[in-house]
Amino acid sequence: MIRRGRSRWLPSLFILAGLIVAAAGAFSPAAAQTLSLDLGEGGGDSTGRIIQLIVLISVLSIAPAILVMVTSFTRIIIVLSFVRTAMGVQQTPPNQVLIGLALFLTAFVMMPTFEEAYDTAIEPMINEQIDEMTAFERATIPFKNFMLRHVREQDLELFVNMADIQDEELVEGIPFQALVPAFMISELRRAFEIGFLIFVPFLIIDMVVASVLMSMGMMMLPPIIIALPFKIIFFVLVDGWYMVVGSLVASFGG
Repeated sequence: MIRRGRSRWLPSLFILAGLIVAAAGAFSPAAAQTLSLDLGEGGGDSTGRIIQLIVLISVLSIAPAILVMVTSFTRIIIVLSFVRTAMGVQQTPPNQVLIGLALFLTAFVMMPTFEEAYDTAIEPMINEQIDEMTAFERATIPFKNFMLRHVREQDLELFVNMADIQDEELVEGIPFQALVPAFMISELRRAFEIGFLIFVPFLIIDMVVASVLMSMGMMMLPPIIIALPFKIIFFVLVDGWYMVVGSLVASFGG
């Protein structure tokens, strides 16, 4: 049973996006805290403030994408796209439906991570027990642990070697510049593995229909037109969405 008091992933998501923006001022915390829309009378100081404003707006625009890339969204949306492509139903379900389903499944899978980030970083920040930078550092820990659980060691080693990260730096933890891309290509690999398994039964249906049409001498009739209703009814009879979604969520259980 879902506990009503623990459904805090939505505020966590928005506040974490804000923390990413706050982290953009890490290069100059004092200057970021004094950022104002009053640009003064011009000169070097006002130019610096304009640059800070541009940087903060840019980070704000990509903050949702950053949060999506360090969660389970990548694997889920690719697998759902494979399902639609394998069935050959073009734009059904539409992109908005697939993305919406992927977002809610991501929230379901990532809820423990969001709750941990809320308890250790966001709630203390709201209570003014810690500042924004400390909250950002604490909030990244649950996401880093999630990525470390699902990243392939081979992919992580690839980016660590390309970034020329020394062993003494790894003692303090895997840096995000190596962990995030390694996690993403690991998710892409797993998503394509699942997509291959999804394609196989639909491919068999296409081959059977094409063979039957050829044996009947109906070579001018596109097999996809005849195979489409069979693939749809097959997917419905085996309760395809239940199986796909259940397998996707279970794949993050390890």
